[in-house]
Order: sequence, then C-alpha cells, then structure tokens
Amino acid sequence: MTVSDLPLAGLRVLDYGQYVAGPFGTMLLADLGADVIKVEPPGGDQWRRYDPFQDGESRYFYALNRGKRSVALDLKTEQGRARSRALIATADALVHNCLPERARHFGLDRDSVEAVNPRCVTVCVSAFGSTGPDADRPAYDLIGQALSGLLTADPAAGHSVPRRPGGLAIADFTAGLLAALAVAAGLLGRGERAPELEVSLLGAALALQAQRFVAVDGHDGPHDGPPFADRANLEALARTMESAEALDPYYRAHACADGFLALACLNTQQRRQVCDLLGLGDPYVDNPQAEPADAEERDRRVRHVRAVEERFARYSVRAAVAALGARRVPASEVRHLGQLFDDVQVRANGLVQTVEQPGVGPVRLLGSVVKVDGAAGGRTRPAPALDEHGDEVLREQPR
Repeated sequence: MTVSDLPLAGLRVLDYGQYVAGPFGTMLLADLGADVIKVEPPGGDQWRRYDPFQDGESRYFYALNRGKRSVALDLKTEQGRARSRALIATADALVHNCLPERARHFGLDRDSVEAVNPRCVTVCVSAFGSTGPDADRPAYDLIGQALSGLLTADPAAGHSVPRRPGGLAIADFTAGLLAALAVAAGLLGRGERAPELEVSLLGAALALQAQRFVAVDGHDGPHDGPPFADRANLEALARTMESAEALDPYYRAHACADGFLALACLNTQQRRQVCDLLGLGDPYVDNPQAEPADAEERDRRVRHVRAVEERFARYSVRAAVAALGARRVPASEVRHLGQLFDDVQVRANGLVQTVEQPGVGPVRLLGSVVKVDGAAGGRTRPAPALDEHGDEVLREQPR
C-alpha cells in the first residue's frame, strides 16, 4: 500500500507541538497518510535534546516524529509569524500546545487561524483546558497525573511518595490519541468554517480513570479525606487496594516455576475454567470483588487465593499459558519491552518499523498502530533534521 492509498492522503497537518502529546497525535495522522509539517522554533523542539545518545540525536524524538517534515520558524518575530500564516493558508488542520496568551501572540488561536484559513481545523492540547483558574498554568505529564488523581492510582505499601506507574507518560500519550481523534472529527465535520477543538492532560488523565470516576448520589458518601494526598492516605489507599487484590486471584499476575503468568478473567465462565484446571472449588467465583461479609469469609477467600498461587507455581509459564489457552481463558507470559522487536505477533501486525536515520543508520521503532485494508501502512520517512524541509515546503506554498 502506498501513501496515496491511505485515508488522510492529500491532507496537510501543521504540528506546532513540542515534547510528547501533540507530536504523538500528529505522528498517528502521518501514519494515516497526512502530510505533517513539524513547525519548530529556531532551536528546535526541546524533545530533540532529551537524553541524547549522541550530539543532537534522541531516541525519544525519533519515537514521536518519524514520518514528518521539519520547518523552523521564529514565531517571536513578525517575519516568522508571516511565514506561519502562509503555511496555515495551505493547511487542513493544525495542532499546538501553547497557553492561551501565547497562542494568540503566535497567531495560532481560533480567530487568527480563521482569518487566514476558515477551513483549517485547530486543535489545542492544553494542560488544564482553556477556561477556569488554571487555564494559564503550565504543566507536563507528571503534573497532569498528579492533579487528576492518576498518580495515586497504583500505590504500594512503603512508598514514601507517589510514583508514575512504570515512569510512563500516560496522560501525555492519551492526550495525543485524543488530539488525533479531534483532528479526524474536525476534518469530518468541517463546513465552510472549521471547528476549534481542545483536549487536555487533565481530561486525558481522568478519561483513563473513567470507570472509577463515578459517584452515585444517595449511595456514595462525600469525600472526607484531606484536600490533597499525603503519606498517611497514600499508605491507607495502598493497604485498601492490596487487601482487595488479595481476594481475587483471577485478574492478576502469578509466579510460575520459571517466570510470570498474567491471568485475565472478567466473567464467571472463565473463572470456573481456572478452578477446573487447578482442581479447586470457589463459592465466590461469581463475584470475587465483593467485600467479605466477615473475617471468617475473608480467611476462606485468602486461603483459596494461596491455593491458586501454589498450583500455578508448579507450572512452567508455557505450560500454564497453553493449558489456559485450550480453555479459552485469556493468559500470557510476562515479557520485557525490549523482547518485542523480534516478536512474531508484533511483527505480523506491522508494529515494528525500521527507518534509515541519516548519520545514525537503521532505527527500529513503533510502526503504525492502525491497519488500512488489512495492511500496516504509514510513512517510512525518518524523524526530520531541524528545518530539513524548510525550503522544500516554502516552494510548495502558493505565491
């Protein structure tokens, strides 16, 4: 499949974002065929300099900016803003992560964009949204996780401070996914006047907790804890979560004789299959998440969990996965990320892409996460050098 066959072929998206969220979202659009122009300040996206493995080369930058072309503009100058307006006149959409005042100064706000190109969809990736007392407050992923409650979603007993799960920028990447969705929705719904859409790190982090972020009036009591998390309630939350997890052996990892098994049962039939395989009975198999009626019931259920653990410990990981798979129970070995570059299933779905990075050589990274007509597509262009395509893109603009 060629780029011209992809759904967004022929559409131009301007990426004014830096760091993670915006660039990840626009890379997804490039994978779907859009011509993504990365508009950078003269010094380049700050992400170019994050943990470089050699001068000016960062794996982190490669990971979020392959498939794009780079143009360097100084939006602090009138000349740079004029060139930006010329680019906007040719665009179908633009994505930025500027604070409201800065967006207005740089000509990236809705009114400024509409004055140049009414059909250009504008998507802002903000920290906390464009309204409210925190609208002008800067933030990165860690702050979005902290203020949304996500940072305390996976506490461990003995942790003196909250930690990001796996050190992952979960709010950033979720916001990037939402930004790509917003662009696609804006393009689909635009008329003579294109919409302005906005996503935020705060909203993205709350979206990840949607099934927990529910309060039933008349059933759930008011939150009576401190105004913000402290060490005492972090420890209490960790104990509460560990206590609940101690009663449910069906959706968790288990230690086998030679590694770890991930077991994921979300219905009674699957849980019964596990019990049958292990030769165990469980009177609470229908709802292992239920609060025990008393201490005696808790003890019985804890003993059952220990019995499940002991039986899985006798299996090799491969044998356990095979036995559970034969019963149509979702299960898997636990792997390290680095093992997946050569994984048959990952490669079969086009999830590893190799690009030839000038001055560096072959680089393997995430491929397109969307298949089109059964094929993994996307642009094979490597991450661009700063302003690599400035003259090229300028020549393409109508004069």
